[in-house]
Amino acid sequence: MAATFHRFANRTEAGKFLADALSGYAGRNDIFILALPRGGVPVAYEVAKALSAPLDLWLVRKLGVPGQEELALGALAGENIRVLNQDIIDLLNIDQTVIDGIIARERAELERRNALYRQGKPPPDLEGKTIIIVDDGLATGATMRVAIASLRHSGAARIIVAVPVGAVSTCGKIEKEADELICLHMPEPFYGVGQWYGDFSQTSDNEVLALLNHAAKNPGRTL
Repeated sequence: MAATFHRFANRTEAGKFLADALSGYAGRNDIFILALPRGGVPVAYEVAKALSAPLDLWLVRKLGVPGQEELALGALAGENIRVLNQDIIDLLNIDQTVIDGIIARERAELERRNALYRQGKPPPDLEGKTIIIVDDGLATGATMRVAIASLRHSGAARIIVAVPVGAVSTCGKIEKEADELICLHMPEPFYGVGQWYGDFSQTSDNEVLALLNHAAKNPGRTL
């Protein structure tokens, strides 16, 4: 890791740096940029803008450990696709009844976001496409792993995971599941994604909708 790396000012700055690293994909008509909401949206917006590529969302939900919600015991995506971090479940001895309750709650939130963000529109048709899936960072990687699994299920031809920062061990796992990984920085010790941002305030639903609406004003930049 570059010794000069400290923190990104915010997700917008991180997205601009990430866009530079992905500049080789600019102008291609087979590329789709997908963001993991909500924190991945401001990052992905900058990437889509720089590459003149379509921008859309890929809806997934992290399954947070009770009392430690930032720690993922797994994640959900559409069509009942899920990934569980069995090591964390075993380590913390989390009962199946608790897991089922978390899944039910997060499934409801996934459906709420689908209705809010898509407003009746179907998910994008990804058959045969090259997908750049963007988030603001990789900690446990559960959310990204379920995103990759669901993208495979949807017929994506090639999946490129692109993040500004990630844990070394997690990036190693994601690299095996994706076709390509672009991670700008893998600092050690890692601790958490938010540590590597000056401003890591939560991205709101209104911010997500504003960015999507802004992107929609440019023909060819949204699906």
